[in-house]
Amino acid sequence: MSEKVKLTGKEKSELWIEGIVTVILLLMLNFALLVLINQMIAHNPGLENAIWGVKTNLTFGSSGFHLWSWSNLFLALMAIADVIVVYWRLARRYRQMQMRHVIAELHFIADGHLDHRIKFEVNTELQKVVSSINALVDSTVNSMAEERRIEQSKDELITNVSHDIRTPLTSIIGYLGLIEDHQYRSEEELLKYTHTAYLKAKQMKVLVEDLFEYTKVKSTTTKLNPVRFNMIAMLEQLAASFELEAHKKHMRILVSGEPDPLMMEADTEKLGRVFNNLIVNALKYGQGGRHIFLDAQRIGSEVVVKVSNDGAQIPNDALSQLFDRFYRVEESRSQETGGTGLGLAIAQSIIALHGGYIYADSSPEITSFVIHLPLKVGASLTDNKNKSNEEAGKSK
Repeated sequence: MSEKVKLTGKEKSELWIEGIVTVILLLMLNFALLVLINQMIAHNPGLENAIWGVKTNLTFGSSGFHLWSWSNLFLALMAIADVIVVYWRLARRYRQMQMRHVIAELHFIADGHLDHRIKFEVNTELQKVVSSINALVDSTVNSMAEERRIEQSKDELITNVSHDIRTPLTSIIGYLGLIEDHQYRSEEELLKYTHTAYLKAKQMKVLVEDLFEYTKVKSTTTKLNPVRFNMIAMLEQLAASFELEAHKKHMRILVSGEPDPLMMEADTEKLGRVFNNLIVNALKYGQGGRHIFLDAQRIGSEVVVKVSNDGAQIPNDALSQLFDRFYRVEESRSQETGGTGLGLAIAQSIIALHGGYIYADSSPEITSFVIHLPLKVGASLTDNKNKSNEEAGKSK
């Protein structure tokens, strides 16, 4: 809520002194000017005759009124001019005082009171400056908050990575220590220790690779290599590559979509990583499911791809956290199944790089990961971000 600048007693006194001094100077100037004019007329008869001639010939109104005494008119004009000068001087001094108050507010903000804003109602030009200052402070505060968020995110990332690496590393060191100290009774037990250490090392390798992929796709310098391709054909290839693994899980992968071919432009290598993650998750965590559905539809200027399964439902309170780094749904997602908790975060980052968004929806009948992608990389980026925020709100 804007308010006018409240002047202090000292500033009000300054304005009074400014006005009084200005009036005195103007009265002295007016008096000197009147004396000068009278002297000029008294010493110059020709000028007096010229003025008399003007008075005689100049009339006003239909009755022919003559203005014989011009001194009163001259005094009135001088009075108007004096009022204008006094007003200009006082307004100028008042604007200077406004500027002093704005500078004081700016110093107050600079001292660390970043939640404070300048709320003065000032003249138009100074108001632009005030608005710019407030906008600059808002931008600075947002940047600082974003920097703190990034720093906190880095700390959380280091903590999570350290924890996830320490667990298998402790096992590796433990089993190798047993081997180093010859604490095994048979070759069979020795092979068991080495095999366990090997599995834990592979688990660490997967985590490091996922972490590298995550940091790569989150980087602002990451570039896409878009090509034109048929999305439905890509899904059919993925289904074929996972057919054997799905058969072992007693599941079938079904592909559908329209139109066929569904041509679009994207980085197929990175999108392949997304769909691989989603299909692997469906195979690992879709307990009790018999089908994995891959469906692609062209809707307006975007492509909507759904990777669904008819397995166990994901709890509603977990849906909004699925794409957080290292998040695993209790009982169904853990390191026992080999997950690092980075797969969905990587998928979300890759989709965001394309200008799209992804969200999850789950019911007792079916669990779906829904991906919205523009037909062409970079198209409708702003619209997609807005839709992403809306869908994220819905999922919560």
